[in-house]
Amino acid sequence: MDTGDRLLTPGEVAALFRVDPKTVTRWAAAGRISSIRTPGGHRRFRESEVRALLEGEEGAGEQPQQKQQS
Repeated sequence: MDTGDRLLTPGEVAALFRVDPKTVTRWAAAGRISSIRTPGGHRRFRESEVRALLEGEEGAGEQPQQKQQS
């Protein structure tokens, strides 16, 4: 595990996005957010990735820059 990158539970991620924890689990199953499985089979999410998604860094800033005139 990377130092300084906490692992969040589905409940913690759900609270950040203001959705139900089951929604976070569905996102992970659909590949919208990556997760790590604990030895007990529980999902955990990297805090840095969750924060990036919250801030809209998932490609949102790249599209306007690519459409510049030549």
